[in-house]
Amino acid sequence: MSETHRGWALPAPAKLNLFLHVLGRRRDGYHELQTVFQFLGHGDTLWFRLREEGGVVRRYRLPGVSVEDDLIVRAARRLQQASGTSLGVEIDLDKRLPMGGGLGGGSSDAATVLLALNRLWRLDWPLERLAELGLALGADVPVFVQGHAAFAEGVGERLTAVRLPERWYLVLAPPVQVDTAAIFRDEELTRNTPAIKISDFPGVETRNDCQAVVVRRHPEVGEALAWLEREAGQARMTGTGACIFAPFPDVTAARAVLARLPAGWSGFVARGYNRSPTHRRLEDDSWGVAKR
Repeated sequence: MSETHRGWALPAPAKLNLFLHVLGRRRDGYHELQTVFQFLGHGDTLWFRLREEGGVVRRYRLPGVSVEDDLIVRAARRLQQASGTSLGVEIDLDKRLPMGGGLGGGSSDAATVLLALNRLWRLDWPLERLAELGLALGADVPVFVQGHAAFAEGVGERLTAVRLPERWYLVLAPPVQVDTAAIFRDEELTRNTPAIKISDFPGVETRNDCQAVVVRRHPEVGEALAWLEREAGQARMTGTGACIFAPFPDVTAARAVLARLPAGWSGFVARGYNRSPTHRRLEDDSWGVAKR
């Protein structure tokens, strides 16, 4: 892939939590979870331009997100410091994933930064080392770094690769941002779901333990759930919301339901993937290779 005036482009895909079980609260205040992650062929795009003189430069704006709080900048600076490189980068962003939607947009962006700069800065770190670095940025970052659909445990960082049907999904994005920390603090959150074995999935009954809490706090999510259940026969929230999804046998069926979306609602159709689009793009050995 050739470089453009904006630099080298790399996707940062969305993810779905096909289920999310909360097993209990840990002594450190975090929650013990079980979930299954699958990637979508839809997401943000990041652009990278190497800076020989060092520094991390943000070429975009995110409303309400300062440079210091931006996971993209934090990921670049963390890798820069940990590796001791003298190189820097300019980063641009095409933002498509809603913030606070449960699609992992911020975590995916951070992981794409780590993967891209590992190549651009010629660090050659193994994925395990990048994932460990990324965990401090967010519990979902490691799965994006590793790049395989996975059964996850712990806070979501203990990953076992799985192969899932690569279905088509319709995803609805209610116009709300969900505060993940507030959901896990809520006293009505179910925290005693029995653990399942990886061999049980997908045959065992599953759910999203956060869904009822989010619906109570954000009625718009409940409305989207009810509508999609009527149209598709099933629907579920991903992560701590607010986005809702349903699987379809083919893209035509998914798009037919999308076409009936009520006025003012937003959504998209995307294919589920077991291999991250980021990693599939990086399999092109020419990515990030240019004369210096």
